[in-house]
Amino acid sequence: MTAPSLQAGRVVATYGRHCLVETDTGQRLICHPRGKKSQAVVGDRVLWQASQDEGTIERLQPRRNLLYRQDEIRTKSFAANLDQVLVLLAAEPEFSESQLMRALIAAQAEGIPVLVVLNKRDLGPLFERAWARLAPYRAMGQTVLPLSLASDDGSLAALTGQLLGRTTLVMGPSGVGKSTLINRLIPQAQAETAEISRALNSGKHTTTSTTWYWLDDTHQTALIDSPGFQEFGLHHLEATRLAALMPDFAPHLGQCRFYNCTHLHEPGCAVRQALAEDTISANRYRLYGELFAELSQPRY
Repeated sequence: MTAPSLQAGRVVATYGRHCLVETDTGQRLICHPRGKKSQAVVGDRVLWQASQDEGTIERLQPRRNLLYRQDEIRTKSFAANLDQVLVLLAAEPEFSESQLMRALIAAQAEGIPVLVVLNKRDLGPLFERAWARLAPYRAMGQTVLPLSLASDDGSLAALTGQLLGRTTLVMGPSGVGKSTLINRLIPQAQAETAEISRALNSGKHTTTSTTWYWLDDTHQTALIDSPGFQEFGLHHLEATRLAALMPDFAPHLGQCRFYNCTHLHEPGCAVRQALAEDTISANRYRLYGELFAELSQPRY
């Protein structure tokens, strides 16, 4: 039974060892984790205890999911308790399909649906070329939406409809228009970010890395803004899990001659047969092989 002195809240921003917690009544206050290491991330439900004008996070509530990446050195958590992830790409700069695939695999491993959104529809031929690169993703059932933040073509309204009633993490590389999207959807975002930075500032320059915003007054729809990334490690996953986390590979699994088929060189492989029949994209298969090799390296 919860002790009377513990109160419920949600982490809405983090920086270093500080968290900004929003109570169920809408109050926001700085909280510090109990112990030396902070495990709380944006989106976490927590139980906290008041201490003077701040608070202490005493306990994390169970998570529905946690989206994170892991390389050889460290683990980076994005956010918890998500309803969906929005991966924002653009016609320019050219997006990395490897990074897209990794983000999709990480979300699939946590059971989190993904919206892939391609921005800069107004760029004409550049957009069409980028849209064509996403054809294999549409073919495997992945939701891919066009977007133009530079023109009023209705695409932003269509995207907004996909966000209503959900908690969505927005992620993507630099230069794709993520800040513009956040500011279009949440006009007060810059002011909120400045306010959070001041709240978490203890005399040093700080910027919050991941921030929760409400899109509506009823607090049913939320966007979580995350920093851009260049690398997306998947070292928390076993190489043998990859195929099952790829929707275009998954239908062919269990049909190979060998039960432990890696789908790379074995005879009688149903995945390689699908590749030969163009059911699986050659580029996605190539990236699968590279990622399988990366995750098969010895870990020390």
